[in-house]
Amino acid sequence: MIATLQQQVSTMLLQQQGSRVEVMKPQVFSRRMEKVSVFVNAAHLYIRIKMAKEAVATQVAWILLYIQGGVVEAWKDNLLDELAKGESEVESTEQLFTKIRDDFGETLEEERKIEQLRTIKQGERTYNKYVQEFKKVARRSSYERRSLIEEFKRGLNGSIRRKLAEAEEPPTTIGE
Repeated sequence: MIATLQQQVSTMLLQQQGSRVEVMKPQVFSRRMEKVSVFVNAAHLYIRIKMAKEAVATQVAWILLYIQGGVVEAWKDNLLDELAKGESEVESTEQLFTKIRDDFGETLEEERKIEQLRTIKQGERTYNKYVQEFKKVARRSSYERRSLIEEFKRGLNGSIRRKLAEAEEPPTTIGE
């Protein structure tokens, strides 16, 4: 209840100041997965501050103006067709932001993390630095325990990998 009240007061203050506050418009979004959150956050702030009184349809159209190029252009065209026919599930800017994140964000980020897991190598790094880097990459992948361990071992330098293979009781976690 208090959080909702704080959010309402914050929104009212932003709306009152909206015309005086300088807000940078988002950069054009063209599908780069690492830019999804940056785009969504910038568009969300701009709308809250500068367009809060506009109709949802106007806000959605404004967001779509910043989605351009390649695959996202076709995605936008399909969404515009659905909106025109009344067949779209997007009825608010929040639903549009969720759709953008779902279609271009986390799935693609997960694929990128998996690719990084498959290619990460210890190389010149110390074992501890390799462990930390591997954990960072593994964090948002869909890999489960056993698959993570296999990818981890595959990336180790050959001498360490051989010692693990020769161990009587091989480690069962990355920390071991």
